[in-house]
Amino acid sequence: MATPFFYLQRQTKLTSMQVLKINYFTLFVLFISFIGFSQQDNAYEVKDHYTKKEVDIVMRDGTKLHTTIYSPKDTSKKYPILMQRTPYSSRPYGEGQFRSQIGPNKYMMQEGNIIVYQDVRGRWMSEGVYDNMRAYIPNKKGKQFDEASDTYDTIDWLVKNVANNNGNVGVWGISYPGFYATYSLLDSHPALKAVSPQACIGDFFFDDFHHNGAYLLSYWRATAVFGYEKTQPTDKGWYSFPDLKSKDQYQFFLDAGPLSNLDQYYKEDNVFWTQLKEHPNYDEFWQKRGIIQHLENIKPAVMVVGGLFDAEDLYGPFETYENIEKRSDNYNIMVFGPWSHGDWARSKDRQAIGNVYFGDKISENYQKNVETRFFNRFLKDDTEKEALPEIQIFDTGAKKWDAFETWPPKNVEKKTFYLADGLTEAKGDGASEFISDPKKPVPYSEDVKMVFTPRKYMTDDQRFAARRPDVLVFETPVLTGDVTLSGEILAKLKVATTGTDADWVVKLVDVFPNDAEDTQETQKYLKMGNYHMMVRSEVMRGRFRNDFSKPEPFTANEKTAVNIKLQDVHHTFKKGHKIQIQVQSTWFPLIDLNPQTFVPNIFKAKASDFKKQTHKVFHDSAIEVSILK
Repeated sequence: MATPFFYLQRQTKLTSMQVLKINYFTLFVLFISFIGFSQQDNAYEVKDHYTKKEVDIVMRDGTKLHTTIYSPKDTSKKYPILMQRTPYSSRPYGEGQFRSQIGPNKYMMQEGNIIVYQDVRGRWMSEGVYDNMRAYIPNKKGKQFDEASDTYDTIDWLVKNVANNNGNVGVWGISYPGFYATYSLLDSHPALKAVSPQACIGDFFFDDFHHNGAYLLSYWRATAVFGYEKTQPTDKGWYSFPDLKSKDQYQFFLDAGPLSNLDQYYKEDNVFWTQLKEHPNYDEFWQKRGIIQHLENIKPAVMVVGGLFDAEDLYGPFETYENIEKRSDNYNIMVFGPWSHGDWARSKDRQAIGNVYFGDKISENYQKNVETRFFNRFLKDDTEKEALPEIQIFDTGAKKWDAFETWPPKNVEKKTFYLADGLTEAKGDGASEFISDPKKPVPYSEDVKMVFTPRKYMTDDQRFAARRPDVLVFETPVLTGDVTLSGEILAKLKVATTGTDADWVVKLVDVFPNDAEDTQETQKYLKMGNYHMMVRSEVMRGRFRNDFSKPEPFTANEKTAVNIKLQDVHHTFKKGHKIQIQVQSTWFPLIDLNPQTFVPNIFKAKASDFKKQTHKVFHDSAIEVSILK
């Protein structure tokens, strides 16, 4: 990752040589902490307009949480408080040290707000013990605490002790800070008026490290971030990432073999790695760490933000919005753009994901005309009162914004396509089959690289996969008119395997016409003519087809139903394009390898458990979609 060096120099004004002496962990933390502002206005100096104060706020159980407060120097009026709680550090530490940018965006920084950052319990300069996705405790008594009570206690202190605040508080955050933003909605403080969970984790068994029970091996290195505990407040990184000595992640993980061989890199002192291995199923450990099931009777205004090509957290934002909408009667809106993880907080002229260009200044428009307006409406009495649309979502095929009153939109028609002789409206007979070999798994990308977390693959060209014998391809004829898919996609597979376990991967692909033009983002070895753009994809670990809590083997050679919910889309397949579905069983090393013979715990599987198997997809398998009228 090259970009963290840029962030580090911008935020701390270190020389290049000083940057190079800082470990990879620190670079990652700074990259996450300053995920926005990659190209923002350098002319505005925070220290010229704000004072900075660092305090330790005492929680109800006596634990002190380190908190940094930036207040406007202009004290002629009162300001709302905007807060972010983070496990990634509220640095730079020291009251003479300033961030170069503060707040959700440059517009809110420059117009004046009290901006607060806090190290959550057990991280960096805060006391206490860190708990990854700490479980919510309803009806807390006495000194019982969770992230909701820590947020409440912090807000209570801030409104009572920070000068020139107007009594209104907003919370925002991206990724893990987005999870803490969602958490602030539970048992919320009366002063909390507006919250924007962005790329927010909803449940760790479906976000980030797991997808439908499959372990995302591509996030394995991030285990270092969450797995090591510290014993006291510190402003220094207390752990580092494993040195893999490889630039080819596919080959590294293939050579590593079973997951148990990775224990040499993470010992028992990595708490998170131990938790992953000991809880391979959706048991009580994971269930109680989910937050979406608690989102009811929410009082503050909410704006959920997500990226339609967010490789880390796509499940969480959709589920957060939908659960609040179903079980609360508050102001609740949703914004989804053509973004990767956190792109909306950055500023760049051209918005693209990988090879696919979507338009100019999309993030800047969001920051100025959506995010700033949302917070001002609820935090500042004398500003924006005009309501934003309930749903703002980008059509990633037509490359334009759309607004709807509900999600999914009301004016959609359900339609079923069958995986038969192509992608058709009629069921077929028989089945297509392929051999799935754990020694030669299907790559998730044809790029040879070692990445910390994968992102670009979300729109990658899938021609390389379509041309493999272990990937089944079903597609429509060339479209004679535009077709817009809007909402959920459900794959209803009917499958069989010669083994007793298997993963099933379904990809929705937009096949471009042969005369599609290249853009400046097109990789040198590619052409956009006949480009196979991945629009949406998902995996189901077959053992969880009926119950994520109770894995069960397949009966060899028996026709079996496997349903896979793909996350929502809003994409127009243009006239002259084709709609394609790809089905495969390996997706490496995005997800770990399934042994294809049932074992109780894949984290403890032996090399001898991994077997080549033949899989079938029957031609009465279906894809259910919603087409915008």
